[in-house]
Amino acid sequence: MLEQAGHQVLTAETSGRAVKLLHPTDSEIVFMDLCLPELADGLGRIRRLKDRVRPEGRMRVKVIAISDWTEDLLQAPEKDSVDCVLSKPVRMEMLLRSIARLALTVLLCLASALPVAAEKFRFTVKRRAEVVAKLEMSSPGSNWAETGREAALATLAVDHHAPQHIMLYAGDQTYTYAAFLGELAAGEHELRVERDAHYSARESGLRVLQTTFTEVTPDDPDWGALAHAPILYARANTVGRFDDIPLLSYCERLQEDGHPLLQYTVIFSNEDGGTSTRALMARWGRVTDVEYVYRAWLDTNGDVTRATIQAEDHKEVAFRGEREGFHPILIPSTDNNMVADRGTSPIRYQIPPYLMDLSAHSREQIMDEHPLSYRVMAQELKRENKLRPFGTVDGEKTSEPRNYLYIEARVGNRDSAVAVLMRLRGDDRWFSSHLGRNDYAISRDGWVRTTVELPPGTKAEKMDEIGFECLVGQEDKPEPPLAGTCRVTQVSKMFFLDEEYRPGPSVWNLTIPVEIPTGQLRRFRTRWRQ
Repeated sequence: MLEQAGHQVLTAETSGRAVKLLHPTDSEIVFMDLCLPELADGLGRIRRLKDRVRPEGRMRVKVIAISDWTEDLLQAPEKDSVDCVLSKPVRMEMLLRSIARLALTVLLCLASALPVAAEKFRFTVKRRAEVVAKLEMSSPGSNWAETGREAALATLAVDHHAPQHIMLYAGDQTYTYAAFLGELAAGEHELRVERDAHYSARESGLRVLQTTFTEVTPDDPDWGALAHAPILYARANTVGRFDDIPLLSYCERLQEDGHPLLQYTVIFSNEDGGTSTRALMARWGRVTDVEYVYRAWLDTNGDVTRATIQAEDHKEVAFRGEREGFHPILIPSTDNNMVADRGTSPIRYQIPPYLMDLSAHSREQIMDEHPLSYRVMAQELKRENKLRPFGTVDGEKTSEPRNYLYIEARVGNRDSAVAVLMRLRGDDRWFSSHLGRNDYAISRDGWVRTTVELPPGTKAEKMDEIGFECLVGQEDKPEPPLAGTCRVTQVSKMFFLDEEYRPGPSVWNLTIPVEIPTGQLRRFRTRWRQ
């Protein structure tokens, strides 16, 4: 379980063997079981281990002890040799939290004892406020598409607050990354930024070009959206693997029964479980994972009256976890990035949310506004060997994302599912979004995205006709419906990605609603002129 949480683990049958395994200049944590008969000997060995000096430097070791005899341990003469005492049985959550706390102490000790290349930025807060840092950074030598060069991980620490992290997924491109620093008191503060040597890719560097700080006070209209933004630990089985990382976060201001509601959604670079890659492109128009993680209902004073999270199996459950200030602490707990309100990992993200109004767009609109997300999505597909040549079938692999036409539409389904088809000029073939599978057609209502794979290099002027096919849906019912109706209310945009994975101009839209009975196809001419 410790290895799954991202830790490197060595095991020893005795404390004497542990002494031989530890390296004098490493920052390490000893996790040990102490039985009452061995208490004095075990504590004595740990004291000698921690006090021992070698020419290379002093041991930087913290000790966590578990025991059935907690009171005896706390009263023992050698108790100061132990940094944390846990009583059996120990919950894994408690152990990981203790390790995270002691690891921070070890890092601070190393910072004072050894030369560390860290950037320091001093800033002044005029009055108590939530503070956002925007850092222009690059990661020389890194490339998200290549194993061993994926990215540098930057560690940020304000004063003596718990550290947080930023993954530099833009590679050697200078990019502005944002992080909320939490609520800070008025006065002088210091932000330290450094490369995390343990969790950065081997060949990645870190450069900080510029840092700016923004204060958001309670009288600011955007304060509530920022103050309640979730703190998100990295999913334990992604630590060190550079996948399924949170790229963006957004907040929607909604209303429910006349009460304000804040809903927070995170865009992850991919998902290792749940919907297949092929199905994601067909039903959602991307292979990033877009998941709402936290909802908070507010009273007239802006205080939270209740809160929920999206937990395993997409169940909405009450939030009962800890907060820092108003910020809930969450961690993805499944391979499709459902979250839990208990648990930690070595990497922690504090991504300030963008305020989004999605009344006229699908959720993927935030990707359009931050197109680097498409590039990271494509690079992760390449690195994880999830791409296949155009027009072929290879398990759940998908085509290169620039080979697709992206369509955003507003639809309504009654016992139905809708698919999009495209025919190119001079070609009698129709290319479909659902790949001939009814379960890949879109059966939900509202604003949706889908894609149609086209031959590489297809330009807008090659398009001739677009079709909307209505299929019978809800086949999983005991008595599947025999017929239904699809309504395509609007097509707001349709675009290709350019060479840099940026959404190009919209090449076609539909403004007059159409209704299509199941079993029928409606076609429209799409001849496009720039």
